[in-house]
Amino acid sequence: MRKLILLLAFLASPAFAVQPDEILADPVQEARAREITAVLRCVVCRNESVDDSNAEIARDIRLMVRERIVAGDTNEETMQYMVDRFGEYILLNPTTSGSNLVLWLAGPILLLSGLGIAALTLRRRRPTTEPLSDDEEARLARILNE
Repeated sequence: MRKLILLLAFLASPAFAVQPDEILADPVQEARAREITAVLRCVVCRNESVDDSNAEIARDIRLMVRERIVAGDTNEETMQYMVDRFGEYILLNPTTSGSNLVLWLAGPILLLSGLGIAALTLRRRRPTTEPLSDDEEARLARILNE
């Protein structure tokens, strides 16, 4: 039973997402392709790299990357080609510039704003320390004596 579970886990592994017919003959170019596809996001499988995904679009992206490398593009040119085609969403680690800067800063700003509002609200909620009226004191005495 253990062997069966181990075999099924091994077969379900995403390590075999890159098919043998995709692999480039030149090991240096293949290493570059793997380096690039490891940091590209599959547009179907959220937060999974193109290198690990078995989706059809991930295969197409892997093939596009390899085509660009064979055509002589540098890693940066290949990455820029993919960003131009799919947008910055394709990057697993998005840049911290442009419109993404708003997203990077929004979380900490909202957290600090929330903490500030909570602190002000708690500071304003001071308990009232007005003395009890004669009627209230009499009622309290009756309750305590019961």
